[in-house]
Amino acid sequence: MTNRTVAGALSGELKQFIEPARVLDSPEARIAYSYDATTRQSLPDVVVKVKSAAEVAEILKLAGRLQVPVVPRGAGTGLSGGSIPFAGGIAMVFTEMRSIKEIDQENMVAVCEPGVVTGNLQKEVERQGLFYPPDPSSLNYCTIGGNLAENAGGPRGMKYGVTKDYVLGLEVVLPNGDIVHLGGKQIKNVTGYNFVQFFIGSEGTLGVITEATLKLLPAPPARKTMAVTFKSIDRAAETVNAILYSGVLPAILELMDQKSINYVEDYLHLGLPRHVEAMLIIEVDGMPEAVEAETSKVAMLCKKMRAEDINVAKDNPEAEQLWKARRAVSPAISRVRPTKIGEDICVPRSSIPAMVREIRRVEEQFDLPIVIFGHAGDGNLHPNILTDKRDAQEMERVEAAIEAIFEAAVKLGGTLSGEHGIGLSKKPFLPIDLSPQTIDFMRAMKKAVDPANILNPGKIFGSEL
Repeated sequence: MTNRTVAGALSGELKQFIEPARVLDSPEARIAYSYDATTRQSLPDVVVKVKSAAEVAEILKLAGRLQVPVVPRGAGTGLSGGSIPFAGGIAMVFTEMRSIKEIDQENMVAVCEPGVVTGNLQKEVERQGLFYPPDPSSLNYCTIGGNLAENAGGPRGMKYGVTKDYVLGLEVVLPNGDIVHLGGKQIKNVTGYNFVQFFIGSEGTLGVITEATLKLLPAPPARKTMAVTFKSIDRAAETVNAILYSGVLPAILELMDQKSINYVEDYLHLGLPRHVEAMLIIEVDGMPEAVEAETSKVAMLCKKMRAEDINVAKDNPEAEQLWKARRAVSPAISRVRPTKIGEDICVPRSSIPAMVREIRRVEEQFDLPIVIFGHAGDGNLHPNILTDKRDAQEMERVEAAIEAIFEAAVKLGGTLSGEHGIGLSKKPFLPIDLSPQTIDFMRAMKKAVDPANILNPGKIFGSEL
């Protein structure tokens, strides 16, 4: 359904049960919901801002009857093209469903709608002495629904896990319009299939999440942050495992290479050392006595690993200055060339040094600037290729470089994605990581749940079922 006559008819059908002000089909509205944080773009035929599970169910029933694609969408901060409506149809937007329905202190859970901004949820639970750990870099903009759909991670993933580790229950609308309730506030639940986890990370291809019950933790009473620089990026990568072997489990252990350090310094003028090859930003948290002891242990170990400099923040404002550098990497490198292609690989922690060397080899082989940063503590690296999508010849080298990076990651026992998902961007490379039998099994599951292929068709493994 791509011609405007049919799209107009679709808008008319939707306005029969959705407030007309929330059914948008103007060119401006369609463009606004046609892209995410990748370089891709495709127009939906119509945009619908939903307010309830009942509305979602009616839209899916209509879409099934008319054989129209439906693409669920949060804030559009995704990095794999998962929310781009490349087949047209309905862009189903959840920014109006932004209610935190309950923060249950006794059971330490939060119940919220999918349009809740992740950072807002964190602030609300922190006011009550609680803690929601998942912290994607876009947490001040991204939504819980998108985090669930992509199984989002973030810097705290090493110690605290990722989104899937905090989901106790879901309300999901199935492609046929049925509304199902899965799990609940209980911590343990082995009654039947684990359908809660079935929908986490499914990228909106199996069902539409309209409510989530999320596990919370007590807020850690103390934390310490340090920045450690190294003349050798290999030595920095080796230090990651040395810290973990020592028995200390930091809350966060982030890596920045020399390019990212210099680009951030050009951007913010923080006084970062330009001559070092790498910097680790490390945070430990917990009980005050343990935090002091672990900070000292990590500092001593870094010194043993021949760190260039060890800077332990004296207080929260100083710690915030250290984190300012890490959070600025993406915007800083976006200024360097017209196009930034951010990749997302994950390898076993022991393979981090080898993976860093492989990325440098790819950079030299294809003559492309590649910035390396990411969540080194859990093996999740973000090689970012700086390019210009208007240069067709260079983009051919970029595609070859991406494939080479993925092949290297899988060869080292890793995977194509640690937190961004497959979506459109990584779909062509899926066979590098998964066997034909595994991909066929995924197709079979999709076909069983969504036989008409209405929900987010063409993502992950292709258009055909």
